[in-house]
Amino acid sequence: MSKPRKPKGRPISGWLILDKPLDFGSTEAVSKIKWLFKAQKAGHAGTLDPLASGMLPIALGDATKTVPYVMDGRKIYEFTVAWGEERSTDDLEGQVTHASDARPTEEAIRALLPNYTGVISQVPPQFSAIKIDGERAYDLAREGETVDIPAREVEVFRLTLLGATPNLAQFEIECGKGTYVRSLARDMGRDLGCFGHIASLRRTFVAPFGEDDMVPLADLVALEKIENEEERLAALDAFVIETGEALSSLPHIAVSDDQAHRLKMGNPIILRGRDAPLATPEAYATTRGKLIAIGEIAEGEFRPKRVFSVG
Repeated sequence: MSKPRKPKGRPISGWLILDKPLDFGSTEAVSKIKWLFKAQKAGHAGTLDPLASGMLPIALGDATKTVPYVMDGRKIYEFTVAWGEERSTDDLEGQVTHASDARPTEEAIRALLPNYTGVISQVPPQFSAIKIDGERAYDLAREGETVDIPAREVEVFRLTLLGATPNLAQFEIECGKGTYVRSLARDMGRDLGCFGHIASLRRTFVAPFGEDDMVPLADLVALEKIENEEERLAALDAFVIETGEALSSLPHIAVSDDQAHRLKMGNPIILRGRDAPLATPEAYATTRGKLIAIGEIAEGEFRPKRVFSVG
């Protein structure tokens, strides 16, 4: 009987909050980070198109188990809409499909914003990762098919006009999971009677991570000049954020080493004392500041659902 393969790379775990440059795909970025850090595994929490820059949270090792919690978080984007053209991709990359000489006034744009705040119905772009009958919409679109993508509800918490010229308007949006800013530009252009597409897009926030957490790719690549591998990896690791930071929206309990051992074995622990947390379907436990488990609190116990290695 053959032995199981030992995973390649280091068992490093945590979050690297990359400031993704333009013309660099999300999958390409993850591969680059995985290679730089010599990590066993890596994944990202929310795709950014090559024509978009900014925050791309990348999970290393055990942190990949917490990706769904970051995917569900609020996001903030700064974006520019160019008026006068609608494009097949709803951004600069696509071909012009509709054009107009009309241009909106700043007053007209401001009057429209309440229509795009709150829970709104939105049709994702033709060039998107939405699956249609098992295939990605962008694959079908590249083959020349017009895809019927059903509308879906998304939530916009805030949409602010930052500035406007006759041909361009700059916005900031705070929105929930699944919101397509490209669709927003397309729909606003139609409502204003002038058409529109995204001219620039930058993500500045993915809850719970902020701009101060972002690390430019160039800063990480620059560390390749350190010849000593141990020193180079130590310098890279200094940018990694603890896995548990991704769970800051959940109730938290600190446990002893003995309790941590029980949790790692998949066993529940009893929560005693008047300060014991109330029942909740999801919470996380740490020991010595390190994430040990995600689970539920019920009937005076913390019951682990997912456990993490420590150290």
